[in-house]
Amino acid sequence: MGLLKTAILGAAVYAGFKYVTKKDPITGKSIIDDIKDQAPDWIDKAKGYKNDFAQRAEYAKDDLGI
Repeated sequence: MGLLKTAILGAAVYAGFKYVTKKDPITGKSIIDDIKDQAPDWIDKAKGYKNDFAQRAEYAKDDLGI
């Protein structure tokens, strides 16, 4: 039973890898390529959220008198 589970899991991982690396016939880019292109924007957004959270935490500390 363990061998069957391992074989099924391996096949699923292989199929997933093939799916995300397959090139789109229209754009010629894969899902991984799109993620690589969008990653810097996501990092900038995350930094903005971090700064916003830090500012709100400071206000909360001031309100609570910590």
